[in-house]
Amino acid sequence: MGKLTVQTKDHEYDIHIGSSTYVLFATEYKQILENTDRIAIIADEKVADLYLEKLQDALSFIEDKVVCKTIPTGEASKTVETYAECQSFLLQQGFTRESLIIAFGGGACGDLAGFVAATFMRGIPYIQCPTTILAHDSAVGGKTAINMPEGKNMVGAFHQPEAVLFQTGLFSSLPEREIRSGLAELLKHAFISNEEWTYQLLANESFTNPSEEWLSEELLKGTQVKADIVEKDEFEQSTRKFLNFGHTFGHAVEGVCGYGQLSHGEAIMIGMAFSLLLSEELGHTEKSLTDQFIRFAQTQKYSFQPVHEHPFDAFMGYMQKDKKMSHGQLNFVLLNGIGNPFVNTMTKEQCLQAFEQLKIRTE
Repeated sequence: MGKLTVQTKDHEYDIHIGSSTYVLFATEYKQILENTDRIAIIADEKVADLYLEKLQDALSFIEDKVVCKTIPTGEASKTVETYAECQSFLLQQGFTRESLIIAFGGGACGDLAGFVAATFMRGIPYIQCPTTILAHDSAVGGKTAINMPEGKNMVGAFHQPEAVLFQTGLFSSLPEREIRSGLAELLKHAFISNEEWTYQLLANESFTNPSEEWLSEELLKGTQVKADIVEKDEFEQSTRKFLNFGHTFGHAVEGVCGYGQLSHGEAIMIGMAFSLLLSEELGHTEKSLTDQFIRFAQTQKYSFQPVHEHPFDAFMGYMQKDKKMSHGQLNFVLLNGIGNPFVNTMTKEQCLQAFEQLKIRTE
């Protein structure tokens, strides 16, 4: 079982990755759970159907405290309506400031449950139990949020969890599309941190068909990148912005396609290609790297179809509402070579040029 510790200014917690992490509820986290008065599992409805019994078994020593609220699967859960339903559920169940939430699902579930925890009675503790590969990024670092019709993650809060428990055996039921989605964020962590690791991933022909052993090792590496950055910059004032590599355009892709129609990771792969093209435009990366990345993405069945189906202005509309906008300027995380990210302001004309190149080079 792999373990990492995240140390922020006011809070410390551990991340556990392995095949039997839920045994820790009755050992390492027994006192935390026994000291709470009520525990709510906020669970993705599909995950609940498959695995809720496993989690409930691990919590059987405090089963009289535990209730469960299921929510829609994926981005469909991150709405004002679902958020309000969860808050009402907690109040109806008699939850107090001494209660605790367990987020049980993918990244969207963790985002929602974390925001519910951050705001219920001005904040109660929560534990992340991610069930997707993608959530190795979102479950760590304390970013919580819901979506608005105008944009993704527009309403949220920073609220660090008490622990993060990845039980990797649960990944076995993930559909191929969800595996691709999660591994895109792993590749992002490589791009912003380590050249050798990046090229190893780009050369991996079985990238989207991983073994559990390989996945556990790689997720530990990816999570370490995230943890190191969060420790230095908890509230995204400086280096934490590097974790948005591929996200400015990627979030626009999600918005244009309709939230939930394209997986987050699939959109971020398109966004990373866009950022590599911008980096290339500025002379900071080579054309060969962009081309290698695009070939790799296509070989691994990541689609670039959205850029061929929608006009540039549709994406621009979402980018102009992005949280990373500053004084009306578009900010992108770019690379000055692999492992050397930086934030740069780009003009609409530069973005249009990259968009046209992306269409040409993904035909």
